[in-house]
Amino acid sequence: MFTLLTSQGSPYGRKVRLVAALLGIEDKLKIQESSFRDPDDPIHKINPLSKIPALVPDGGAPIFDSRVICGYLCDRFDDGLVIPTDPDARARALTSAALAEGVCDALLLIVNESRFHEGEQISTAWLDHQYRKVRRGLETAVANLDAFAAPGIAAVTLACTLGYIDYRQQLDWRAEFPALQPWLDEFSAAVPAWDETKLPES
Repeated sequence: MFTLLTSQGSPYGRKVRLVAALLGIEDKLKIQESSFRDPDDPIHKINPLSKIPALVPDGGAPIFDSRVICGYLCDRFDDGLVIPTDPDARARALTSAALAEGVCDALLLIVNESRFHEGEQISTAWLDHQYRKVRRGLETAVANLDAFAAPGIAAVTLACTLGYIDYRQQLDWRAEFPALQPWLDEFSAAVPAWDETKLPES
């Protein structure tokens, strides 16, 4: 059994939950709601960086960063479905996943700019820089959609990123990148846990 510390609105926690579902080990995960903004939350001791998600195996040491958690679960339970075993295919898949995750990281930085700064402290230059990364990343994903085939790790990561954009309402990605809507529809049909892990209303 594993305890997954995450929050309902975390795209990174959702990614881990989707990977667990694809591997058929959802019943091995105990979900524990966590918030880095709560000074008494156990996440601060489990992960010194106070970041979610974190995975705690029964009787084992904590594992954190969603990429590390997904890699760990796939090493234990995957046969190449989510993360390929061939070195070259694995590198391509993880690179595509890193692109999608980088977009999500930029989206989170946009959220945190207004979360931790106020008024004139908010940097429009910084926000513009992050939005440029988001748009370049999504543009590159659209140009290489064959690299984001479900149920691979790249597809899971891109889907979670699009879900987070909807959650935070930061960008009209359907208007700017219309090819991503049919792609997400296909992903949803191929991965039933997508709807089951839907982020809450913002």
